[in-house]
Amino acid sequence: MAISGVVPSLAVKAKHLPRRSETGIGALMPWADKLWFVTYVAHKSPTGDGTGLFSIDDDLQVTKHPESVVGTYANRLVHKETSQLFIGPHVIDVDGTVRTIDDLVDIRITGTARHLDDPANKVYMLGMEGEFCEVDVHTLEVTQLFDLLDVLQVHGYPHFKDICTSNGRVVVVNNSYYHDDFWTGESEGRLAEWDGEQWRTLARTQFNTLATANGMGDALFAVGQDRASALLWVHLPTTGWRQYRLPKSTHTQDHAFTTEWPRIREVESERLLMDASGMFYELPSITYADAVWGIRPVASHLRVVGDFCSWNGLLVMAGDQTTPLNDNNPVAGQPQANLWFGKTDDLWQWGKPQGWGGPWWESAVEAGVASDPYLMTGFEHKCLHLTNDGEDRLDVTVEIDVTGTGRWARHSELTVEPGGCASEVFPTGFSAHWIRLVPSVSGTATAQFVYT
Repeated sequence: MAISGVVPSLAVKAKHLPRRSETGIGALMPWADKLWFVTYVAHKSPTGDGTGLFSIDDDLQVTKHPESVVGTYANRLVHKETSQLFIGPHVIDVDGTVRTIDDLVDIRITGTARHLDDPANKVYMLGMEGEFCEVDVHTLEVTQLFDLLDVLQVHGYPHFKDICTSNGRVVVVNNSYYHDDFWTGESEGRLAEWDGEQWRTLARTQFNTLATANGMGDALFAVGQDRASALLWVHLPTTGWRQYRLPKSTHTQDHAFTTEWPRIREVESERLLMDASGMFYELPSITYADAVWGIRPVASHLRVVGDFCSWNGLLVMAGDQTTPLNDNNPVAGQPQANLWFGKTDDLWQWGKPQGWGGPWWESAVEAGVASDPYLMTGFEHKCLHLTNDGEDRLDVTVEIDVTGTGRWARHSELTVEPGGCASEVFPTGFSAHWIRLVPSVSGTATAQFVYT
């Protein structure tokens, strides 16, 4: 029996004792004629039992595997040379035989990536506390290469979330972002890359997930956010990194603990779906004119979607439904999670796309230097609010990119006195792929778009 796309008998539950925790489903993967998934607790010890490695067969019967272990896992990767699935600390061959990497059981694994130098024989593993390891895919021997807390100078509470190898680099993200970080505009969050010799920090703000175009194109995507908006960084071999900005559809997923887990996945053949800041988007796998265009919002939502994939003709979403977390929430009961089954087209029946954000939030702006491109397409009603936080009169030129290829045209101009505010309401249905702002003087300004 299914109710609104959920089959209650497939729920996974954690035990009550010795301590109630979180039970989320961190990774899904169709493999060996089944749908496999791993669950996560907030922290392994001390917490309740009952989570681990599960599979679902074509008759929707769920089985907990004997190799199952309790932990915090949200990684998945198919190693093509040996046809093995890496999911959690487990390795599964095409016959469904499971091996467990014992040395990784106690690490909160959040990502697996291909190896730079020896991809046929090794993979990388990333732990939430910054453990950067390589694993021999045959012997399952583990070697820790880096402590990213030291390498990337991450202080305070780390929350590394993903790793990806593409375009000759390994990229990692840390989504640390806590209460006091709001006031500074920076955090211990990181977007960083390693070329096999040297680490380089690209951004010091919250980043949550990484993905490639699955071989269809050269783009490497990184999704994050700061207080101004959601962020989409794109790396192409021809251009290097570029930063784009997207609306936030919720503020309930800003904090590091509540951003589990934005994802980019292939959900139909050669088609990508992106979940970022409470909004699903179509994301093109192929780039043209060295630019990303054709991004389209699909739906706003409040779900915590640990992962999603296509299986047996369905779109399957992992959930994280109940979090009593050491009984900090006294009205939450037994920790549990379940899956949602539907079709990709069903997402258009979810919440209508809406959101807010912009290129500036009390930001330093430079005369004649354009802001980051901000997504404009796919929303019905749009307005811009601009405040001058500086000491000089500010003229701002509004430019739009209709084609999405980086061809900018002047649309309008706003003038704001020091300490003042100006607004522009765009005609209903007015749209361009991207919009940006060019200030006339250097100073401090805030520019936020509201889309409804």
